[in-house]
Amino acid sequence: MLCQGKSEAQIVKCAGQILKGNKKVLLTRVNPSVAKLLDSKFKSGRYYPEARLYYIGKQKKKSGLVIVLSAGTGDLPVAEESAVTAEIMGSNVKRIYDVGVAGLHRLLNFKKQIKKARVLVVVAGMDGVLPSVVAGLFSAPVIAVPTSIGYGANFNGVAPLLTMLNCCAPGVAVVNIDNGFGAGYLAAIINSL
Repeated sequence: MLCQGKSEAQIVKCAGQILKGNKKVLLTRVNPSVAKLLDSKFKSGRYYPEARLYYIGKQKKKSGLVIVLSAGTGDLPVAEESAVTAEIMGSNVKRIYDVGVAGLHRLLNFKKQIKKARVLVVVAGMDGVLPSVVAGLFSAPVIAVPTSIGYGANFNGVAPLLTMLNCCAPGVAVVNIDNGFGAGYLAAIINSL
């Protein structure tokens, strides 16, 4: 459930209603004050501050391997949103951060580990080229996540989005700007097949 733009009362009410039918709920874009309120209302909840996620419920048994890569450290909130979502949905997740193309050797240092993944989530802002490079080097499906991080003509994520949509490497799917949740969710589904 997306919390951004909702009042605290709406968030608590909606989470409670979802829990009646599902016994679990994942809340996205949760700020620290909302997390504190949720902690007081739902004793089994857990807040993931860097991912801006709050989860209430039991976690699934983990299997398979999803690797989440980020181009830069500015992409970490979106990368963490993706990683934690995939973990909550039952995937083993490895994080490999700050491996952007400005220092390609950093990515190549992890070749053996990356080859073991069933799915790769690649998060990048600026020029958004990392997913293309990763898809060209590795055979696992790549879920590309453009971020709004970057200066110059990044256009709040539109530039990396267009780069990723125009990727010529096969096996790349693209989610919307800053949609770490959507990427983590899709990665977990693919991983579970």
